[in-house]
Amino acid sequence: MSILIDKEKRVLIQGITGREGMTRAKLMMDYGSQVVAGCTPGKKGEVVHGVTVYDTVQEAVEATGRIDVSVIFVPAPLIKGAALEAIEAGVKLLVIVPDRVPIYDVLEIAEAAEQNGAQFVGPNTLGVISPGKAVVGMIGGRARTANEWFKPGPVGVMSRSGGITSAISYYLTQEGLGQTTAIHVGGDAVVGLPLHEVVKHFQADDETRMVVMFGEIGTAQEEKVADLIEQGKFTKPLVAFVGGKAAKSGTRFSHAGAIVEGNRGSHEGKVKRLREVGAHVVDAFGDIPKVARRVLEEAGKQSGDA
Repeated sequence: MSILIDKEKRVLIQGITGREGMTRAKLMMDYGSQVVAGCTPGKKGEVVHGVTVYDTVQEAVEATGRIDVSVIFVPAPLIKGAALEAIEAGVKLLVIVPDRVPIYDVLEIAEAAEQNGAQFVGPNTLGVISPGKAVVGMIGGRARTANEWFKPGPVGVMSRSGGITSAISYYLTQEGLGQTTAIHVGGDAVVGLPLHEVVKHFQADDETRMVVMFGEIGTAQEEKVADLIEQGKFTKPLVAFVGGKAAKSGTRFSHAGAIVEGNRGSHEGKVKRLREVGAHVVDAFGDIPKVARRVLEEAGKQSGDA
C-alpha cells in the first residue's frame, strides 16, 4: 500500500498551462501518475502533453469523471480561489506547491477542507511520491531521477524540507531501504498535513513498517508526534533528525515555519521530547540510513519476521 496517492488516483493540474505546470505535468505523467485533466481559466480546449485543459475544475469533473487529487501551480495570491474551487468540486486531496501563500488564505482553505472532508498538502511543498506508483508535485524533478532516488519498500518518509525529503529517500535507497511514501509536508508555519497528521496515515498503512522523520526548529509538529507515541496512537519505530541545532532564539532557520521563540520549538526541546517517548533521534544526518536499517532489523526480530 501507500498513503495519499497511488496508481488509481485521478489527478488534475490547476495552472497546467504555465511553465511550472507544464514541466511538472510531464514529470507526473512520465512517472505513471494518472493525470486526467488540466485547468486554467480562459484556456479551455488547449492540450498540454495530451491532457485537455478546462476553464474550471467543475468542467473538468463533468467532462472526465471523478478527480481525486488536484496539484496546484498558480501564483500565491490566486491559491485560495483555486483551492476553494477544487474543494467545492469534490476533490478530496490538494497539493499546494507555491510558497508565499498568505497565512489567512491557508486558514480559510483549512476550514473549507475540514467542512468538506478534504485534505491538503502544503503550501510550499514539493509534493508526495509513492515509489513505483505515482508522484504529485515536483519531487524528483524528472521521472528518471525519481525512479533512481526512490524505490518501493517498507519505510515511510516525512519531512519539513523539500530537498531533505529527496535526500533521505536517496540515502535510504542506497542502504537498500525502499519507501512506501515520501511526503514533504511544506515549509510554512501552517500546513494542511503537518507531521503529526502524516504519522496517523503511516500508522494505518500495513506496508509501512517504520517511519523516518526530518524535523526542524519552530512550531510544535515534532512534539505532537511524540504525544501520539506516548498515547499509543503511533506504535511503529521512528527514526528522527531535527535540524537547526545552532539557531539562536528569535532567528529564522531555513523555512517560514522554522523560528524559535524562547524554548518553544527549540532543537533541544524537540530532541528531548522525542527521546523521552522512545524515538530513535540521530545526532548526525548521515547516520539516518544505518540507524534505520538497524531499527528495522530489530523490529523484524521482535515480530518474528527475521
